[in-house]
Amino acid sequence: MNTILCLETATTNCSVGIARDGKLVALKEDNSKNYSHAEKLHVFINELLAEAGIKAEDLDAVAVSKGPGSYTGLRIGVSAAKGLCFSLDVPLISIPTLDLLAKQLQGESGIIIPMLDARRMEVYSAVFDSEGNQLRETKAQILDENSFAEYLQQSKVHFIGNGVGKYEEITSSPNAVFHKQKFPSAREMAAIADLKYKKSDIEDVAYFEPYYLKDFIAG
Repeated sequence: MNTILCLETATTNCSVGIARDGKLVALKEDNSKNYSHAEKLHVFINELLAEAGIKAEDLDAVAVSKGPGSYTGLRIGVSAAKGLCFSLDVPLISIPTLDLLAKQLQGESGIIIPMLDARRMEVYSAVFDSEGNQLRETKAQILDENSFAEYLQQSKVHFIGNGVGKYEEITSSPNAVFHKQKFPSAREMAAIADLKYKKSDIEDVAYFEPYYLKDFIAG
């Protein structure tokens, strides 16, 4: 049996979960309009451990969403995860943020494209099939009306995440299905973290950094 603390802070959703053998047993999250991670992440961790009747020393690993996403949000989540791993001497597991969004629609017929808001008309996106297999790498891209045309010509394409509104405004494809107001969550981390833990697919705590994808630009 393994118990894994899961942290997701790549967007405005401050999300903390506890997974036991790949099943989510507790979840606490706050998706306020403004980022609340600095104030709430450690509070949520402590509250969730208490509610689940688990001591920090009982954790077998800590899983964190690695990005892409908000620079500040990722820094807070990864710093918290690394601090816990150091102090508890447990492994660190990282999970690509877009995988978590795609997993919310796993089983839907067609293509799944998770999409996170970047700047202006830019998004972070990747492409998955209905079984969760990644068909195209994660990248930052500036959207236009021809974006994803090769997929939209083939089948239904499900767009999910806080960046889909940008593309909805510029496409007229009848094959585009938009799942708005969806955010990555620790809820989807449980099964992925369990598989990685069992395969010892872990990070070097000392050197691990979030996957920013782009350089930070202030303002």
